[in-house]
Amino acid sequence: MSSMCIKNVYLSRTISILFFMSIAHILYAEEDTLLADNSNSFNISAIETLIVQGYRINPLGEMLSASEGLIGSTELADRPVSRTGEILEFIPGMVVTQHSGSGKANQYFLRGFNLNHGTDFNTRIDGMPVNMRTHGHGQGYTDLNFIIPEFIDSIQYHKGPYYADVGDFSGAGAAAFTLKNSFRKNEISTTFGENNYNRVLAAGQTELLSGQLLLGIEAHTYDGPWSDINEDVNKKNLMGRYTSSINEGDFSLTFMAYKNRWNSADQIPERAVKQNIVDEFGSLDTGVGGASSRFSVSSSWQSTAWAANLYAIRSTLDLFSNFTYFLDDPVNGDQFEQVDDRDIFGGALTQKWTKDLFGKSLANEVGAEIRYDNIDNLGLYHTEERMRLSTTRQDVVDEASVGIFNQTTLALTEKLNTHIGLRYDYFAADVDSNINANSGDASQGKISIKVGATYRISELIETYINAGQGMHSNDARGSTITQDPITGDASDAVNLLVPSTGAEVGIKIFDAQHFNLSASLWYLSSESELVFVGDAGNTEASRASKRNGLELAGYYWIDNRWSFDTQLAWTRANFTENTRADGKYIDGPVPFVASAGISYKAQTNGFHSSLRYRYFGARRLDGFNVHRADATGMTNLGLGYRWNTFEFELDILNAFDSLDHDIDYFYASRLQGESDEGVEDLHFHPVEPRTFRVKLAYHF
Repeated sequence: MSSMCIKNVYLSRTISILFFMSIAHILYAEEDTLLADNSNSFNISAIETLIVQGYRINPLGEMLSASEGLIGSTELADRPVSRTGEILEFIPGMVVTQHSGSGKANQYFLRGFNLNHGTDFNTRIDGMPVNMRTHGHGQGYTDLNFIIPEFIDSIQYHKGPYYADVGDFSGAGAAAFTLKNSFRKNEISTTFGENNYNRVLAAGQTELLSGQLLLGIEAHTYDGPWSDINEDVNKKNLMGRYTSSINEGDFSLTFMAYKNRWNSADQIPERAVKQNIVDEFGSLDTGVGGASSRFSVSSSWQSTAWAANLYAIRSTLDLFSNFTYFLDDPVNGDQFEQVDDRDIFGGALTQKWTKDLFGKSLANEVGAEIRYDNIDNLGLYHTEERMRLSTTRQDVVDEASVGIFNQTTLALTEKLNTHIGLRYDYFAADVDSNINANSGDASQGKISIKVGATYRISELIETYINAGQGMHSNDARGSTITQDPITGDASDAVNLLVPSTGAEVGIKIFDAQHFNLSASLWYLSSESELVFVGDAGNTEASRASKRNGLELAGYYWIDNRWSFDTQLAWTRANFTENTRADGKYIDGPVPFVASAGISYKAQTNGFHSSLRYRYFGARRLDGFNVHRADATGMTNLGLGYRWNTFEFELDILNAFDSLDHDIDYFYASRLQGESDEGVEDLHFHPVEPRTFRVKLAYHF
């Protein structure tokens, strides 16, 4: 390890110790009486008792952009979903799919990004990061399987790089999950369905000392609809959360444990189906799959003026994939194993205050955050039937970051607010590789500026304008690499941090009794696109890109029982650097997304239902716009009845049995007997066929 990186790592650890000590001091110090609540910031804790229908909470005067919003626990409970990760589809314009086994992170699409498993979209849960830097399977890897959905109180989301409190992976947007501090009632439930789908949940609460203890356990099995493999999902989640009041603030301590194993049904080439080698639900390599685990402990404390959080995470992934079959190794096949084994430590501290400035109200938030990833094993291996044949690359990585920010809002008049955000991020990484030429260290700092204004036209209408700079980090291995791990050829290192620049204008119209409407016109450019590489199974830095689009979202309440919503998003995405070899088009962005639904819910006992349709349009699959994927549409239906303490639900997923695809790629692969160079072809993963699931719950 180089002396420069040793200094960086020890500096990061020293800062961590001092940072944690300062937070502990604040938790037990006297609250500064000069600090007051920031009335111009969106404070979830201040409206905690109201977060049952997030879309019906008045956003005017509280949010910085038209594309910001809040999803409450009621909305989350009312919609049927087939996978945990699909809760992000509650964000207007977001598409969540899957190209492999149920235990992996989902595939995400937003604002013209094929986010792969989470690049360029920041996700946090009670301040604890979900995105994984320098991950074995993909930069920004975001696996939500460790969350028990019944514990989610709200999701605050925003799009674009206009928010100073979000650093890494902030280009397309961010989602901040908040966990519940209490349950309305304890619950025991079981859900069962086709293909051996079984889910058992027990969640409840009890008073402990001067606070409340929430406990939950989830066990989930699933075989899947695949014709030649048993997916054999075996997922277990355990959550414990203690909340109390300490020093005039709200304190929480949360423990989360997750383990999963599964077999995968990866994408398959279209020609294999046409040649009757496999059917649409078949697999060419039945030996792929994986295992994953995540254990974390986190704490947070929040008052009207201060907020602090600390976390420690232990995360592992062992994943076997085969996307090209016999292209690189005609004898043993191209199956490979990706290993990620890490510990993460970090925390954040923020302070808010308001004061009068020349007769104008000024609200300010200042904060700092730190994160350290200790990655013990970051491995890529050539395998056959999950047995290692050779080591392609194996690394030990230390990666640390420090971020400081300030967000200021000035009320120039009763109707006009302006805001400016400043942020500085510093990253340092050290890579110790089994290939000496790829060992080394890298460091980089970046300043980001965010500005905007809101103008309140009337009690029902507010307009917004925003511009800002964001960024994403690259895989640290790419920042020190001098040799391609697949070909062995010489390779240039990439920057550790990649900036992006965005702008947006929008409008919100809100009436608490009837509707919540929003529209935004936006632009985003990035100096380097992260793209999926089929034969490596991960993401790599590519050329600069630009995007622009229009988004519309509407929620309408007919009365207290009936509601209707629709979301529409149009996007254009291209590389700004056009090359003859690769073309100017970005592979895989979704140009049009639409979703709509209608729901009915009795106030207490009685019937409830939800009918939802989602659609994402035909998309190009290569840099020259020659090959395209067909559009995908699917409908989900949920029906239920609640009587006192008992509840019955029936979910019909893919109700009209759509034969569309969850994901499509175009690249070269080789089947046995084909030429050495392989065949370029469409590779797809189908949506799962119509599925019935029944839930029985007892509330007490």
